[in-house]
Amino acid sequence: MRFLLTAFIAGESLLLFLPQLPKSDVWMKLSLLMGSLLLTIYLLKFFKTPALPKIKISLWMMVLFLLGFSWSAYLTHTRLINDLSPELEGVPLLVTGVIDGLPHQGDQSLRFSLKVEEAIHEDESIKIDLKEFPNRLSLGWYPGWRGEGVLPDIQPGQRWRLPVVLKRAHGLMNPHGFDFERWMFQQNLGATGSIKANAKGLPRSWKPSLLDDFHLSFTTFVELTRWHLRERIKRSAPEEAPYVGVLIALVMGEQNAIPQDDWRVFNATGIGHLISISGLHVTMLAGMGAALANRLWRRRSLPMLCATQKVSALSGFLVALIYTWLAGFQIPAQRTMYMVGVVAVALWTGRITRAFDIWWWALFVVLFLDPWAAYTPGFWLSFGAVAAILFAMPGQDGFSEYGYSRSQKWWQSFKEATRVQAVVTIALLPLTLYWFSQFSVVSPLANAFAIPLVSFIVTPFAMLGAVLPSPISDGCLWIAHSCMELVAWFLKPMSSWFWSVAYLPQPNLIFFVISTVGIIYAIRPGPLAQSYKSRLLGICCCLPLLWPKIPDVAHGDFKITVLDIGQGTAVLVETHSKRLLYDTGPKTFPQSDAGERNVLPFLRGEGISFIDRLVISHKDTDHVGGALSLMKGVSFGDLLGTLPEWHFLVDKAKESKLPALPCQAGQSWRWDGVLFKVWHPGPEMTFASVHHSGKPNALSCVIEVTNGHYSFWLTGDVERGGEAIIANEYKPSGELASILLIPHHGSATSSSPIFLDAIKPQWAVAQAGYRNRYRHPNKKVVERYVEREIPILETVHTGAQIWEFKGGHWSRKDWREVQRRSWHQ
Repeated sequence: MRFLLTAFIAGESLLLFLPQLPKSDVWMKLSLLMGSLLLTIYLLKFFKTPALPKIKISLWMMVLFLLGFSWSAYLTHTRLINDLSPELEGVPLLVTGVIDGLPHQGDQSLRFSLKVEEAIHEDESIKIDLKEFPNRLSLGWYPGWRGEGVLPDIQPGQRWRLPVVLKRAHGLMNPHGFDFERWMFQQNLGATGSIKANAKGLPRSWKPSLLDDFHLSFTTFVELTRWHLRERIKRSAPEEAPYVGVLIALVMGEQNAIPQDDWRVFNATGIGHLISISGLHVTMLAGMGAALANRLWRRRSLPMLCATQKVSALSGFLVALIYTWLAGFQIPAQRTMYMVGVVAVALWTGRITRAFDIWWWALFVVLFLDPWAAYTPGFWLSFGAVAAILFAMPGQDGFSEYGYSRSQKWWQSFKEATRVQAVVTIALLPLTLYWFSQFSVVSPLANAFAIPLVSFIVTPFAMLGAVLPSPISDGCLWIAHSCMELVAWFLKPMSSWFWSVAYLPQPNLIFFVISTVGIIYAIRPGPLAQSYKSRLLGICCCLPLLWPKIPDVAHGDFKITVLDIGQGTAVLVETHSKRLLYDTGPKTFPQSDAGERNVLPFLRGEGISFIDRLVISHKDTDHVGGALSLMKGVSFGDLLGTLPEWHFLVDKAKESKLPALPCQAGQSWRWDGVLFKVWHPGPEMTFASVHHSGKPNALSCVIEVTNGHYSFWLTGDVERGGEAIIANEYKPSGELASILLIPHHGSATSSSPIFLDAIKPQWAVAQAGYRNRYRHPNKKVVERYVEREIPILETVHTGAQIWEFKGGHWSRKDWREVQRRSWHQ
């Protein structure tokens, strides 16, 4: 049976490796092939040969492989046809639908999902066919923005009519970064948008209106129950409780209320897996449900009607099923619930099921219902941890409880728990590095303290506080929160240790395979005392994961990564032994910025922990917004920039004793045979405030990077005046091919004809946000490049661009194209 399930899963997974869906004529060929295989299996029953069973299994595996591939393709096709049409982007629409998800409340925003029932175009003569319109939308409501009022009380199940402006699912695409588009696809969200409550130009009748307080369906009933649980916890928790978001996450899997600062502590100490609905929570509740059913069913003659074991197993599964839905149907909870279900089915059918068969069936069901679950780290970490435990500890090593004292039993339990923790920590190391490019060094100590408290005190009392009546619920939540404060008190100092987290590059495929084989050998079942030497040898196979990434830039060459950063700038320049970061991206939200969300994951995934020079072109937020976050996560050699002396970054440099230099024309330095030359602002520029009274854009630091064959221009937001100065000073030498980072993201105040004619770039790169409100790059600016036959490469369309200049040759990788061709697109 394992072979058949594996064949179906392999067929499903194959589609994830393809760059696009197969063409329509493929399905006819697959149908004919499956029909031929089934006919062959039928005809084989008329033949007798010793190899017949193996032949039949092989043919059935081929059938299930093709069936899995077709099933995954069908599900993918049904979602792709519901993407938002490009013609409807930015167009006011009046949408009617039901809130079918848990609303997420921010400080000044509200975000929720809407299941669409009707959509009306601004132009009523244009009819919208719902068959070609997204089934579900992710909408944001922002109060006070452009006079759009206050936030309403949004609850799951409500039916609303809302004026909206939508855009297609589009995210930033960088190496080692979060793939927002893939997440939207997995969540079956066809578009994002915002509510236009009082926007000008809309018909007066287009106002947000609540049509129905509750539309009954299974989904809305579950989500409304979850909403009531969340509100109950908020009301009953202690006033100004800092960890109420953790309690909500432990009860129902809703993690949006946990502040980023707390997540940094949890991730640094390696207990992030505890602050979510884990399999342990589901198992605990299922066990309690089974135990209660067992006690109740044993009375009188009830066991004569149905075996107590069967009733207990069924009750445990029903409890696990209900809680999994209330917990948001997360993959770790699904996995445990299905495993409990397989055990229940085995008991009811009188079958003896091995542990790995249970695991295999749970894997099959998860991927059958959601083939895209393999895109999430939770899938790999959850199933990987359980597989490692089942493989490493199939039995009790011959230990029997009979004839041993209580202390001996406790000691044996302690040794087994320690071994389980060690097995999981070692087994998940390659997966952790692949998904997060880091692992917590203090995780064993932190988990040893946190697991008992969170699993056996915080979580049970939080669950009791969510369902019991007041004032009992208040007391339960107080106990849970107080214990969580104790856990945080213990973890916070550990998270601040400089060695608490090891940041390592994302492992390549060869190192990943070698380390996995070594880990399997190291955690194999059996006694430890007689085989510890060979196990240590297996662990040593993980050492390649710890090796720093070998530089691939030769002397005299350079490499430039233009990050997909939205409406801002962030460019990494690498020579053989040096690195320069030009700008740090925008500050996107009050509690986060592009430095933390985009630049830092890229640097850590590449194994970069030190950058020789940080260059800040000027003080605008879209260029300096991520600097403080980067300074916390990466070391810098010095700072070069156009900043006033009162700027927070200058103060931070002084506080950190980081050498800071003003950017001045005429400065130059050579790293590994590559010349860096500053062209703007003038040589008189300093940090003194007297130089910073005008527009910051006009003072942008412009740097040319060249190896004699190619030059790359980093231009910031320089405008016409600065461009004219550079054009008068610039004297190209020889056949120098230039690549220009389009000034000011393509604003109409830059890219003047005199500047373009002087630089004569062969290519132009535009860093701008998707459908940004400034409409960058400007149409007239684009026309200037088109007139000069200069191709424009926009990060909106290419994702991050990786340019490599090796001698007289160059190459470029567009990360969107790389992702499209890779297995995880």
